[in-house]
Amino acid sequence: MADSSFDVVSKVDRMELDNALNQASREVATRFDFKNTSVKIEMSGEKILVEAETEERVKAALDVFKEKLIKRGVSLKHLDIADPAQSGKVYRIFCTVKEGISQENAKKITKLLKDEGPKSVRTQIQGDELRVSSKSRDDLQTAIALIKEAKLDFAVQFTNYR
Repeated sequence: MADSSFDVVSKVDRMELDNALNQASREVATRFDFKNTSVKIEMSGEKILVEAETEERVKAALDVFKEKLIKRGVSLKHLDIADPAQSGKVYRIFCTVKEGISQENAKKITKLLKDEGPKSVRTQIQGDELRVSSKSRDDLQTAIALIKEAKLDFAVQFTNYR
């Protein structure tokens, strides 16, 4: 019997991120407490820029964006949020979108599975994802449950389960 496997990845659903960004921009433009203020939320490349006149408003706009991300099912662990910085008369918060599993994070998952997981499970680091394989599908289910309950500081998804 051939080995069964799955991939552990950390990817952002770009469509959901874009939808959350558009919803947050629309809400900020129409909400009463943001009326007549120059609050804006926009994406440029891999960075998301939140801009407002005061530090409190920029944080409130960021909270609106976070709320929309949660409703769209995008993990906040994908965002690397900088502190508010003043640039002239406006405050800015830059959010970087994090994707992929770094080598050190892949090694953390590998160590976790070796220490606490079933003995038949093997891992293999492939670029920015991790392949987990075993002869037993039950062991793979146990490995998925173990990874899900681990307190990781990055979001993970499971793909290619076969």
